Amino acid sequence: MKTSHCLAALTALVAMPAFATPPLATVVFHDGGRPVLSITDPQGAALVDATLGLRTAGSDLTHDLRLIGTTQRNLTENYRMTTGKRLVRSANLAETRYALQNDKGEKLDVVVRVANDGVAFRYELPGTTQATVTGEATSYTLPADARAWLLPYDPSNEKERIQTSAAAAPSGDYGYPSLFLTGQRYVLITEANADGRYDGSRLSHVANAPRYGLVLADSRVESTGVTPWRTVITGDLPTVTESTLVDDLADPSKLTDTTWVKPGRVAWSWISDHDSPKDFERQKVFVDFAAANRMPFVLLDEGWSDSWAPQLIRYANAKHVDVLMWFPWTKLDTPAKREAWFSRIKGWGAKGVKIDFMGSDSQARFRWYDDTLADTARFQLMVNFHGGTIPHGLARTWPHLMTMEGVRGAENDPPAVGNTIQPFTRNVVGSMDYTPVALDVGKKEASIAHEIALPIVFESGWTHLADSPEAYQRRPNALMFLDQIPTVWDETRLIAGTPGEDAIFARRSGDRWFIGAIAAGPARRLSVPLSSLGVGPWRADIVRDGMGRGDVARESQNVTADGTLSFDVPANGGFAAILCPAAKGQFKYGCYR
Repeated sequence: MKTSHCLAALTALVAMPAFATPPLATVVFHDGGRPVLSITDPQGAALVDATLGLRTAGSDLTHDLRLIGTTQRNLTENYRMTTGKRLVRSANLAETRYALQNDKGEKLDVVVRVANDGVAFRYELPGTTQATVTGEATSYTLPADARAWLLPYDPSNEKERIQTSAAAAPSGDYGYPSLFLTGQRYVLITEANADGRYDGSRLSHVANAPRYGLVLADSRVESTGVTPWRTVITGDLPTVTESTLVDDLADPSKLTDTTWVKPGRVAWSWISDHDSPKDFERQKVFVDFAAANRMPFVLLDEGWSDSWAPQLIRYANAKHVDVLMWFPWTKLDTPAKREAWFSRIKGWGAKGVKIDFMGSDSQARFRWYDDTLADTARFQLMVNFHGGTIPHGLARTWPHLMTMEGVRGAENDPPAVGNTIQPFTRNVVGSMDYTPVALDVGKKEASIAHEIALPIVFESGWTHLADSPEAYQRRPNALMFLDQIPTVWDETRLIAGTPGEDAIFARRSGDRWFIGAIAAGPARRLSVPLSSLGVGPWRADIVRDGMGRGDVARESQNVTADGTLSFDVPANGGFAAILCPAAKGQFKYGCYR
């Protein structure tokens, strides 16, 4: 394809570690002055071409554009999260601003940021603080044969992902994040820093073509003249999976005090007993279960009554358990409703809310998210969003946002193969309230040890355990292991994995590593080399599948720093382990505390 002008690749703007292989980003102008951002691997192999351009009510800034100047700067930000793959973050970004102008003198800036783990770009209308955007020319073209793991779009983001190729995917709309494999490099396409200043978007595809066009949720967006970041995370699978680029691109925290923000495990009754949130006595059982197993929270889901909810909160608080409360978003859709309900439940002693059924990526709904996060922060109520959009970096901006759904979770009885795709797609961009560890409910397709590994494989600031107290109590080895798993991490490593086949994660909390290994499909052997986890030697406390759907088997062994944990697992099986320094593995139950 002909080009009339080519801009320099962004390769030398950030001091990269010697082992880093950042992508290359080059802007070219195709015939007709249509700008395209070409993203390649460090060797120059094509990954994705992003067509650029913006339309407003008064301007068409998609063609007849020419470069009139560039500016460059380096950005380094250090920040701390309350949830996520690692609490302490450092972002290093190389930014180039391309000033473009058409023949009418109308201007558009394309701001491109390059990091070790990807490329992001956004549009800015210079000198403008208010503009009506009517669409974008943004589209992504990939190699036709690139493997693809895609989410058919619905505004709740709860459909089953499909495995296909970039060109062969059926015609239709697809949600974020969209994962592709080109050669040896993965490409994950999503958006960051999307809030009520704009709206959400999705990708539209026509079968037999490798192009994915960006479609806005609204036909008209009242913008500030700045769009969200169109974000392409790329690299090998560990680079993509461990990326924090979405958070790195988000606005800094709006909170100065986060001492009241408390992640943790949550006892939850709705999946195992749909009617239980209506039953005060049954809810007390879940409170007792949480207290006995050092779980800081219980969730009152759909059906609770204000005639007894305050009494349950007092009962729970006496046992050092806090209560979270479910709401449909329509009960909180105005400032007056939020003020009334939040002040009321705060007075009862509730510590957080689960808000459900938003089902829209429109600007109006994104403004509602903004207002609701501001109001909950004012009342010091933590938040879990269900039935709505996916993370765009909001957990950095609003650190009391503990988790979001935006996934086909356990309540929908998804197949086990999905568990080996979600860590490389949806969970890359933020905490994921999948509600794992369904033992006696659901399809029972995954093995017991596979389920026990999910709170490690999946990251969520609040982890809602999906089954009943009785299901866990019948499996004391499993329950004892679950009681050890934190929900925040100092470090995350992808040890091995292939989307749709298996996933092996190591996450560190303090001086302990937690290993979660899961597989989809036939029985096989899963191995975890330990060389990347530290000096060792380690004490390893391991849980594996026992007989049928009974309790897991527990075993212990000492391993060296260069050792390997390797086990045969059944169909859709897995295993989990806790590693602690061998010299410290002297608690009553080894690495258990």
